[in-house]
Amino acid sequence: MDNLRFIRLAMESSASFTSVPGWGAIVIGCTAILAGLLAAIPSLTEHWLVIWIGDAALALGVGGWFMARKAKGLGVRLWQGVGRRFLFSVTPPLVAAVILTAALGGTGGVRWIPGLWLLLYGSGVVSGGTFSVRPVPIMGLCFMALGALTLWAPASWANLLLVSGFGGLHILFGAIIARRYGG
Repeated sequence: MDNLRFIRLAMESSASFTSVPGWGAIVIGCTAILAGLLAAIPSLTEHWLVIWIGDAALALGVGGWFMARKAKGLGVRLWQGVGRRFLFSVTPPLVAAVILTAALGGTGGVRWIPGLWLLLYGSGVVSGGTFSVRPVPIMGLCFMALGALTLWAPASWANLLLVSGFGGLHILFGAIIARRYGG
């Protein structure tokens, strides 16, 4: 039994985390496009931060649900082995994004939030992607590049760049993941 347990643990630690949900990323991308459209409505532009934070919360729930569903279908436990390492790699940059949003949201630093979100989300995806399928870290690098661009772009481009990243990149890479690695 000890040998079987060792073999199972060795296989789990060497495996790729394939529970990244392609269809979930597509849905997340669609909600980001809707958030961007809402934030672009003239009467709502001053509430863009609240709209995007609401979408981030929705995306977290949608992504978690799709990931749990895919993991269950694959017979993978999210909180063990490679799934656990994936989640613990993605989480610190997301926590940093939340802390920086809270710190900058109450000051004149709001202008930097979109770039930081894209950059930190991308770094989390790259980190978690080391345990996942090949398109995941590539997607993270694309988010990081877009985040860097956003930091130097005019503030008036922020909403469009957020839509391009959280909408466009999620849909593009979600379709690739769904096609190559299943839902």
